[in-house]
Amino acid sequence: MPIKIQNALPAQEILENENIFVMTEHRAMHQDIRPLNVLILNLMPTKIVTETQLLRKLSNSPLQVDIEFLQTSSYVSTHTDKSHLETFYKTFDEIKDRKFDGMIITGAPLAYVKYEEVAYWDELTKIMDWAETHVHCTYYLCWGAFAGLHYHYGINHFYYDEKLSGIYSHKMLKPLSPLFRGFDDVFYAPHSREIGIKREDILKFDDLELMAESDKAGVTIVKTVDSRKFFVLCHAEYDADTLLQEYKRDSEKGLNPKVPENYFPDDDPTKDPIVTWRSTGSLLYTNWLNYYVYQATPYEIDTIGK
Repeated sequence: MPIKIQNALPAQEILENENIFVMTEHRAMHQDIRPLNVLILNLMPTKIVTETQLLRKLSNSPLQVDIEFLQTSSYVSTHTDKSHLETFYKTFDEIKDRKFDGMIITGAPLAYVKYEEVAYWDELTKIMDWAETHVHCTYYLCWGAFAGLHYHYGINHFYYDEKLSGIYSHKMLKPLSPLFRGFDDVFYAPHSREIGIKREDILKFDDLELMAESDKAGVTIVKTVDSRKFFVLCHAEYDADTLLQEYKRDSEKGLNPKVPENYFPDDDPTKDPIVTWRSTGSLLYTNWLNYYVYQATPYEIDTIGK
């Protein structure tokens, strides 16, 4: 089954060229089916890239998923064409009276900004509060996960001595969880961040479960016991060249970045990266969507939060 997207979204052509089944609004209107309604609060400056990466993973499912994109109104991205935002994005006031089966809150390049000083922090916290009664399950991604853990639990991050960048191996602490259905005993995923969370800070809370961690990258996946919030610090949705493009960008800025670990053959950035996390990304998003959204959300969407 396809994901449903707005007509003419730029990701449509890219995904169709990859033989990924997407359905436009026009075609979906003629189907008698209750699709999953998933909202994506996209905080990344490179919005089209992030849209495509997430849609690629959410499409790997037999479910029909109705995707809508949300932007903040208190801060408007200057890296994305205004017409794109006006065409494909809604603001909170436009959707606040609706219910959603799932929501993804993306990361943002804000590691060195205090949460309360983020331009849209008040709006973001308002959305996170709203999700408690209007969204069945929320997936907090990278900086979004740090922000969510800070807001909901008062957990603060620490800074690495140097940026964590590369592909790292992870172990599952709850291997029988449906979240890890189909995973190998060890799974690989990209990380690209300056901050981390201490393991002991997660274990202080009885309603938080540490699901996966890495010897090098530390805490990676956390969820609430009721499975309504997921905090994911890795980027399983990354494209093959995402870390490469970040490395080139930082090199051109004269930042002298460290070569991403376990990414280039022989750690040689002149060689093409080897993808070792594609199955991780497909399974992680598919399992979240299937077991924690589709199989758990009420059929009558208006009863979410009641």
